[in-house]
Amino acid sequence: MPTPQEGQRGVPLDRLIGMLGGIRVVQKSDLRTGDQLEIVTRNSRYAIRVLGDERYRVSGGWFDRQCGGPVDIAIKGCTWGGTTIKVDVIAACGLCIEFGNRVTTSAVQRIIVLPKEIGN
Repeated sequence: MPTPQEGQRGVPLDRLIGMLGGIRVVQKSDLRTGDQLEIVTRNSRYAIRVLGDERYRVSGGWFDRQCGGPVDIAIKGCTWGGTTIKVDVIAACGLCIEFGNRVTTSAVQRIIVLPKEIGN
């Protein structure tokens, strides 16, 4: 099976998507307003709160370094580090999160979902 990087060089999209079967994936449709995610990437940590209407409050990583704190932003989806994007996925281990400002994280290592009742 190809690695994600090899997938950028000619592996069909349906085969790449099939690779998601064995990894931790959180789809946008799995989340409700107020839910929170704690994401650990290879290089950073992010906290993401679902605001609704495809908007999220994101802190940590690039947003703390460049913006000084939380930012309300869209999440486009997840990529293998290239231009192929899975738009219905908010986070997946081994993939990179792409935000609405085109900032892309390093590969996701761990995902914790805190439902609204827990993540207040």
